[in-house]
Amino acid sequence: MALDYDWRREAASALEWWRDAGVDTLVEAEARDWTARPAPRAAPVPETPIATAPALPDTLEAFLAWRLGDEAPEAAWGLPLIAPAGNPAADLLVLLDLPEAFDAESRTLLSGPEGRLLDRILLAIGRSRETAHVATLAAARPAAGAVPADLEPRLGELMMHFIALTGPARVLLMGQAATRAVFGPNGWSRRGSLECVNHANGTVEALATWSPRFLLEKPAAKAEAWKHLQLLIGGRAIA
Repeated sequence: MALDYDWRREAASALEWWRDAGVDTLVEAEARDWTARPAPRAAPVPETPIATAPALPDTLEAFLAWRLGDEAPEAAWGLPLIAPAGNPAADLLVLLDLPEAFDAESRTLLSGPEGRLLDRILLAIGRSRETAHVATLAAARPAAGAVPADLEPRLGELMMHFIALTGPARVLLMGQAATRAVFGPNGWSRRGSLECVNHANGTVEALATWSPRFLLEKPAAKAEAWKHLQLLIGGRAIA
């Protein structure tokens, strides 16, 4: 006896059964071999710990020893590292970008013509190196005669730590790199204005102007620099 088998009716019946069971969407477009063994799971990759920079020394003496030692960012240059000059307790910090060409031989900050001009600037505002504190963003002078751009952010962090440790009332920023270290990447556009800057231990008033090096090369800029200095000493800038 032949069986009455209609595969179309059987297929429709199976589809109707699955539809009644709530299955209305294919899970995968491709067929799966359910008898195949699953692929072995890869061993988890351990997370690499994020390296953190060691904390900076929290006293001025210890910080300067570190800053002028083998771990300083400029130590790899193989050049003399020049210490700040003047009175660390002074209420005025003069910040420049880097030592000058004469300083590597003398091991003294601003020992050449730029330093003599700075002395005249300080005298004009009633100061001297004995009544001010003078420091540089970079502790050495590279052959290019400029602070490397990729090192500026790190040197800026170190300088803000230095300012927090010394606690001056005001900072005279001389030159673009020194200004960016305190005012930020676009700080040079704010030269000639006395602004309040936060640091770890409080605030400081800062003013940016031209560096002695630039003023020697461009004497015409001295008039604008003098206007800036009047704000620093509490006078009014000339319009």
